[in-house]
Amino acid sequence: MAELLPVSVVIVAKNECLNLPRCLASVEGWVEEIVVALNDTTDDSEAVARKFGARVQTLPWQGYRDTKNAALALARQPWVLALDADEEVSPELGGEIAAFFDGGDSTRFTGAHFPRKVWFMGRWITHGDWYPDYSLRLFRRDRGRWGGDAFVHEKVTCIGPVATLRSDLLHYPYDNLVAQQRKTMVYAELFAKQRLAAGAKVSPVGIIARSFWRFVRAYIFKCGFLDGFPGLIAAVFIAHYTFLRYACLYEAGLTKSKKPQP
Repeated sequence: MAELLPVSVVIVAKNECLNLPRCLASVEGWVEEIVVALNDTTDDSEAVARKFGARVQTLPWQGYRDTKNAALALARQPWVLALDADEEVSPELGGEIAAFFDGGDSTRFTGAHFPRKVWFMGRWITHGDWYPDYSLRLFRRDRGRWGGDAFVHEKVTCIGPVATLRSDLLHYPYDNLVAQQRKTMVYAELFAKQRLAAGAKVSPVGIIARSFWRFVRAYIFKCGFLDGFPGLIAAVFIAHYTFLRYACLYEAGLTKSKKPQP
């Protein structure tokens, strides 16, 4: 890549000094700008980011969606590549992004999405609910922003035509199953809070049915069994996560409607 692409890589991070080097190295040297927005960070993330030439800014935490939009406002280039610290742009994806600009697609499209592949239990997961998980992360700064729920499951919305790239964004979300479980509980509580605020309710039968269906869909209909034993664990995890999310919603509904009598 002879010329730097007119792209600002924007990353929101908290205590990610171990993940940032891999993420930043994957975009170093071919984009015009790297912006790292830190919140409540107590580790060496700032020093790591600056070592890769990133512009570092501290932002208060406003929830996933709103914090990412605040970070987006820091970008100076016409295009943005939004990444998480635990993600890595594969060499193949980097080449496709370069071709996207060199071939003139950046004048015909306002964004591009691509598959995201998860590293889990010592292997890449290429089936089930986790793949291909197309994510819109490359977009024109004046045509895209983070939307979705205020609490969790934020996603980029883009005005105009969106291209599809074939190469993978690599994702390393969990160090181990214990870390996975901790993160799951955080997301389950956020989900319950968001759904309760929207007036949602769920029955015990609904909790069981949803959880069972998510396992069957991931493991059977989306061929999770082709990923071996990790594919089975991933499908069980998806069902477990579904169970926890709706169990938390059920519990929150009980707490809101029923108070213990003295």
